[in-house]
Amino acid sequence: MSSYVSVSEAAKIKDVTRQAIYLAIRLKRLRAYRIDDQWRIFRADLEAYDANRYSRLLHSDFKDGPIFDESKGIISVEKAAQMVNVPIQKIYYACRTGLLKATRKRSSWVINVEDLLRYEIDYLKKGIRKGA
Repeated sequence: MSSYVSVSEAAKIKDVTRQAIYLAIRLKRLRAYRIDDQWRIFRADLEAYDANRYSRLLHSDFKDGPIFDESKGIISVEKAAQMVNVPIQKIYYACRTGLLKATRKRSSWVINVEDLLRYEIDYLKKGIRKGA
């Protein structure tokens, strides 16, 4: 077993895209070396990558408070899609078109659980498709 991996192998190991690995290298969150015109990543550095990996949940503060707070019924698009068992893109579309009441905080959509339930009853359960 080799002590280093390629970008593609690193992406498979960490279950991310190659672009995410390249971005981590560019932002110096993942140490990598150019060997024969290819990026090589030592396995030890790949393990350390998890400590430096960006997480929206860890970096989700807005004006001295968390953006998402499930205890208060404020959730992310990912959590909303999980709750109503639909693809994430369907929730993004509903937010953008106004079918689902949501607000933007920085680059995130913030959804109230009550609004999600109303959306589920009004649009998902009835099978109404407005433009989708």
